[in-house]
Amino acid sequence: MIQAEYLAPKTLEALLRALEGRVGKAKFVAGCTNVIPELRARVMSPNFLVDLQGLEGMGGIVEEEAFISVGALTTMSELAASETIRKWAPALASAARLMGNPLVRNRATLGGNLADASPAADSAPPLLALEAVIHTVQREGAKRKIPVDRFFEGPHRTALGGEELLTGVSFPKPKDPSKSAYIKLGLRNASAISVVSIALLLHLEGSLCSKARVALGSVAPTPMRAYGVEKTLEGKEVDDKILETCAALIQQEISPISDIRASAEYRRWTASVLFQRAIRAAMEGGGA
Repeated sequence: MIQAEYLAPKTLEALLRALEGRVGKAKFVAGCTNVIPELRARVMSPNFLVDLQGLEGMGGIVEEEAFISVGALTTMSELAASETIRKWAPALASAARLMGNPLVRNRATLGGNLADASPAADSAPPLLALEAVIHTVQREGAKRKIPVDRFFEGPHRTALGGEELLTGVSFPKPKDPSKSAYIKLGLRNASAISVVSIALLLHLEGSLCSKARVALGSVAPTPMRAYGVEKTLEGKEVDDKILETCAALIQQEISPISDIRASAEYRRWTASVLFQRAIRAAMEGGGA
């Protein structure tokens, strides 16, 4: 039997008060799509479960003049259905739509997907490509902004400290003309953890790439940016030759492991193939 005190604060102020004297003993939960299986498997045994679902002002999608803000409690279903996300971040909408099954998407939250810090986190590659920033609040009420590419520190480890809470994510609106794409490869069509995933955002003038952001999941200890590939693409005409060069380079940048889902060699080869497919999908306006 799981022995833990259950707390369900309704405001951020009440949450911060509830954490007093409980540093290192509390576990934040929202959709519980990861936490419940881990509790049952005895992977964790916190003294306190702090349910965030009832917190005011931690959900929703807001479009501002230059930025899009997404609350941490926004579900994957809400992301996938949002016209704002589909317009400004189609790769993120696609990643949310392809995550798990409808039951999981209706409960899983953006904040939980990021804070769990799985190398296969579905939302991470699109947010890396968008150069998103994670917003947090600490137990003393201090707020912090963490670029997504500095947030992940290892498998299931993040830059969050103590009882620091992830409150939301924001990213700049991509400038025209920009193209994006997201591709996820799993062992089956639904409810599959990705074997390799890739998201990219390109600023194109005809076939000339002025800016490239390429991010991958399941190919390193953390979701990652392929900085070398980005640098190679920028300022170049996107043609078969440059795609072949970048496809070879991406195999050198990633550091996949072999596990039950795929070998490291297969992941390297697949990443290079998916990169070329994603580039072509973006340039053709397919998106995902």
